[in-house]
Amino acid sequence: MAFLDSMKEFITSKPPNLTGPHFYKTDSDAKTQLEKLKEYHKNAPDTIKKRVEQDIRMLEYGIAGEENVAFELKNAYLPMIVLHDLHIQHNGLSSQIDYLVITQKVNLVIECKNLVGNIEVTKNGEFIRTTQFNGRYKKEGIYSPITQNERHLAMIREIRLSQRNNFITKSLFEKYFDDNYKSVVVLANPKTIINMAQAPKDISAQIIRCDQLVGYIKRLNNETKREPSMEKQMYELADFFLSLHKPNEVDYTKRYLRSEDTAPEVQTPLANDDLENTPLYQELKKYRYDTSKMENVKAYFIFTNRELEDIIARMPQTLDELKKVAGFGEVKCQKYGNAIVKIVKKYI
Repeated sequence: MAFLDSMKEFITSKPPNLTGPHFYKTDSDAKTQLEKLKEYHKNAPDTIKKRVEQDIRMLEYGIAGEENVAFELKNAYLPMIVLHDLHIQHNGLSSQIDYLVITQKVNLVIECKNLVGNIEVTKNGEFIRTTQFNGRYKKEGIYSPITQNERHLAMIREIRLSQRNNFITKSLFEKYFDDNYKSVVVLANPKTIINMAQAPKDISAQIIRCDQLVGYIKRLNNETKREPSMEKQMYELADFFLSLHKPNEVDYTKRYLRSEDTAPEVQTPLANDDLENTPLYQELKKYRYDTSKMENVKAYFIFTNRELEDIIARMPQTLDELKKVAGFGEVKCQKYGNAIVKIVKKYI
């Protein structure tokens, strides 16, 4: 029997009995990107080496945060299937999910944040970060990870709903979706202090520290009245999401290539260490805001911050070049492509 179980696990990549966490997808775009940057750094011109080193440090910091989450999940001693770093595209939109955790009763969409500094969540649900450097304090607003995860859940809802063929099954799915899929933001940096005294309850309930994750999963499973899923059903769901995964094929080293041909004294949008303060970033962000107001949708439906950074990295001058940006399919390019390309061309 033991031999047959071993053969089953070898052939299917699935354990014979799911008694603990199974990391069904472990690779990540960040690790691939890190390897490329380290290799690129070896022969990078001196004028941009510092920028590459800074990006390497940021990637390593983010990966460390995700590894902290993985450590907690691996030591959960709960039957669950873990999918790491899923890239899903649907109807011209895209989502990058840090962790999708499938348990017997609840499925969790985890957004991992390894934030530097202290975080305050206001009564309006805004996220304010305070950092200290050389004795000086700096306050700044940051993009809400709650909103980010809402986008992931909205896409999952739409995709799963599209699989239902009749009114009854669609209605039942809609009715129980919020019970079956939960959003959680995990703060992976143990030094971060978060103040949620004024935060709305629906937001504070979704934010936990890394060492609280296992207890949070247990509590969700204990509180739900849903019947536990069979192991086969859990793997079918995991395989479904894996079938949707599209590897991110963006070559992040291209963001430096334009700087290689630029004299050091010339300041281009890509040569600025603080990307968010560049004129190109600000103009694209304003276009996104204005367009979202006209269409009465949230700004991330136009394009996300990550997609914005990819646009600046690639500097697309045609719609075909814009389609190479992760998340920009035919539909999104038709709606927003010409305006985006026109803005980019102003800074070339």
